[in-house]
Amino acid sequence: MEGKLIIFSAPSGSGKTTIVRYLLAKYPQQLAFSVSACTRTRRDYEVDGHDYYFLTPTEFRKRIANQEFAEWEEVYVSNYYGTLKTEIERLWADGKHVIFDVDVKGGLKLKEAYGDKALSVFVKVSSEEEIKRRLNSRGTETEFTLATRLAKVRYELSFEEEFDVVLVNDDLAPTLLKAEYLVEDFLK
Repeated sequence: MEGKLIIFSAPSGSGKTTIVRYLLAKYPQQLAFSVSACTRTRRDYEVDGHDYYFLTPTEFRKRIANQEFAEWEEVYVSNYYGTLKTEIERLWADGKHVIFDVDVKGGLKLKEAYGDKALSVFVKVSSEEEIKRRLNSRGTETEFTLATRLAKVRYELSFEEEFDVVLVNDDLAPTLLKAEYLVEDFLK
């Protein structure tokens, strides 16, 4: 089997994580989730190699220099996130196609690196009011963090045309069916 990549990217609150989790449960024999590497501190409940590959900034930069990442980004000073090429190769060797839940820039970098072996899907909702409602319903946003996230949403929406498919997630059930169709069609 020739492995493929299915990339879901979206602004915060669009539902990409929900869609990816659904697809992983629907297609457990075909799909596997790519675990990212990062340099942030591991939380007590997180497991190295399951939630993230936790690296020091020095280790991460060394891997960048050795071109070991399919994509990476320095989100804040010395706070890196990325996808190791070995993670993709490991999942392909297990006979799985790789599914991603990554930010917009990461999604575009993966698509650029893997071309036709990758399907890039941009998930969005049709209004900023819906994004606000979803972010507020999490109960984790302050007025400042909400404003910051909304500014980032507006910025990320400017990249939607660079993705293979735009999936509007205003109603979850039909969106999940559309996501199934996209995956099945791409993997044929």
